[in-house]
Formats: sequence, structure tokens, C-alpha cells
Amino acid sequence: MAKKNNIKFAIGGPTIFKLFLVVGIVLISIVFIWYTLDVIGQLKADADKMVASYVKLWQLAANDNTSGGEVQIIFDEVIKKANFPVVIVGLDHQPIFWRNIPGIMENDPSATAKAKVAKITEEMRRDYGEIPLTYNDQVISYFYYGDSPVIRQLRWMPFIEIGLVLAFILIGFIGFQNIRRSEERHIWVGMAKETAHQLGTPISSLMGWIEILQNQCETGIPPAEGHPEMGIGEITLQMKTDVDRLQRVANRFGQIGSRPELREIDMNKLLEDTGQYFRRRLPFEGKGIQINCRLSPLPVMAMNGELITWAIENLIKNALQAVDSQQGRIEIISAPTKDNKAVMIQVIDNGSGVPAAYARRLFRPGFTTKKRGWGLGLTLARRIVQEYHKGKIFLVRSRPGETVFQITLPMQSATKSKPA
Repeated sequence: MAKKNNIKFAIGGPTIFKLFLVVGIVLISIVFIWYTLDVIGQLKADADKMVASYVKLWQLAANDNTSGGEVQIIFDEVIKKANFPVVIVGLDHQPIFWRNIPGIMENDPSATAKAKVAKITEEMRRDYGEIPLTYNDQVISYFYYGDSPVIRQLRWMPFIEIGLVLAFILIGFIGFQNIRRSEERHIWVGMAKETAHQLGTPISSLMGWIEILQNQCETGIPPAEGHPEMGIGEITLQMKTDVDRLQRVANRFGQIGSRPELREIDMNKLLEDTGQYFRRRLPFEGKGIQINCRLSPLPVMAMNGELITWAIENLIKNALQAVDSQQGRIEIISAPTKDNKAVMIQVIDNGSGVPAAYARRLFRPGFTTKKRGWGLGLTLARRIVQEYHKGKIFLVRSRPGETVFQITLPMQSATKSKPA
């Protein structure tokens, strides 16, 4: 027998959030509509009580036993001040008196007006029935009434509320889609720019070594004495290093968005290798720049060496762009924290510093103080340090002549790990 396939559907965080918003909006709409209908019901109940009193007063006014002054007061203070539609019809059900009928003058004698009132009277009868007016226990006419303007307006409130909610949802959806598309475009373009930024150093280095090789081949002049770094063997070794670095850059981007593999590495060796890599390529960045390492003994730690190197390189690249090409100084420091529970890594430069107004926005996606770039270097560094390694990265201080960035990583060991 064939085995049944078990299909599991996973609901992500964004989907749950959207469902929460939709359910919340629906519940709020139901509460508002219920409340509005409840208010309308209460107003209608009050209107019914008022109409009952109104009818009694009308009958009292029609009674001969009531004095003229009392009748005048009833008409002036009650009947004339009623704000709901009123129609009085005779025994033949023809309108003989009406008030507050929208669009019809009071007691308009025209046949057209009477026809409209008769039609409205029929609607009143269907909605609220007819109330007989009696005199000496005899029915002399019939009383009809309708909803007041306030109640008529409140009847539309649920539909207005639903319309506003739907319009809000539509506008929110369109706005969310536009924001998401804009962010996606920015991220994709930014990642492309960051890729070019990452590839720039090894490619520039390779072009420099190739140019040196071409000059030696064209002139046939061997490297000058005292400059063994210009020998063919050393040049090919450095070119191989740059090619390996290109492969590492490709691996780094492949690890973004996935759970990184942690291995035990020697942090000081990683820092020294990174500093040495940039020292070898300083002629392409600036001949007068110095990169020094001050490393304290550290235990072997579990982390992803590729990603941590990427974060540190971003700090070093920012420092290289901030310092003077002739007198620039960059220092890489490592030391355990005072409680020996974490490792502190600092990258210090003597550049122009970060303005105080920009300090809070340095790690935001898209923020950059450079004329070129998309501001993703520090954002990626923060993601690597905080999300992947549960550490911290921040600007300690910055002023002209000294800028200090610090990374703090918790000391942890990987089980079943391999040396990096």
C-alpha cells in the first residue's frame, strides 16, 4: 500500500499579524455597529413614548372641555415644537394636516403635495401603524408619525462605519504594498551595491598585481632588491589570496537569511588575518595609513568566522574611508570583558568622526553619510552580531581624531564543532 503523504502548512509571523489585524478590525466594526444600533433602539423607544404623550395632548386639544388658553399652550409649546414627521388623516384616510415632512411645505393645498403626503403616510403606517384620535369615544381621525432627523441619520451610521473601515483597509493595504515594494527595491539595489562594495577590494588588488606583472613582463626588469613582495612567487600568492577572498564573499551572501553554522575559532587569529589582509592592500587605499592590532589572550569561541569577519571588515572599511590617506591610524583591539563572560572587539580610527546628529541612525538600513553607497554595511554587521551571535555592536564615542566602534560577543563553545 502506498504511504500517505502528510502535508503540513506553516503560517509565518507576517501572516499571523495580518490575520490579527483583520480580525481586530472586524471585531471593532461589530462593536461599533452594535453600539450604534443599540443607541438607535433606545432613541426609538424614547420617540415612541414621546409620540404617545403627543397623541394624548392632541386629543386633549381637540376636546371641547379644554379651555382656549390651555389649547394654545399645547399647540405652541408641544405640537409646534415636535421635530418628527406628523400626519393627520380623516376617516377617508385623506391627509388633512402634516408637519416636518421633508420636501413638502406644511399644509400645502396642492394635489401634488397631498399625493406625496399620502404616499409617505402609507410608509408610516407600515412602519409604526396608525393611532386613532377620538372625541367623546368616537374616532374622528388617525395619527401617523415617522422617525426624527436624528434617528434617520443614525440609521446610516453602520453603513458609514463599514464604508470607512473598508476604505481604511483598502488604503492601508495599498500603502503597505507600496511600502513593501519600495523596501524590496531598496534592499535589492542595496544588496547589489553592498556586493560591489565587498568585491571592490579584492578586485582592485588583483588589478594592481596584474599591472605589476605586466610591467615586469614588458620591461623584463626583476623586482628591486629589498622588495621581496614584488617577486613573482609573492605576487601569485597574493593574487590567490584575493581569489580566495572573492569565493569567501560569495559564501557570505549565501549565508545571509539562513541559520549560520557555528564553529570554534581563534578570534585573535581572525582579527590578525583581517588586519594583515588590509595591510597588504594599503597601497590601494592610502600609502600613509597604518593598521595595528592590540590583541589580548582570548579563549577559543564558537561563532561563524565568515560572518564575523564580514562585520569586522565593514568597520575597518568605514575607518579607511574616514581617515586621512597620509596620516590615518586604525587600531584593532581585543580583550575579555571584566566579568570574563564576553569578548570585546574595538575598531578605533583617527578620522573626522561621526556627527552627533547621525550617531543614532548609523545602523538603520539605507542610512549613509557617504556620497556613494546604500548604507547596508553597518546594518548587515548588526544583523550578524546581534541576531546570529547574540552579541552587541555600537558606537562607543566619536569626535574628530577618535572614533570607537565596539563589538561584544558572548563566550560560548560549540558542541560537536570543527576548528575553523
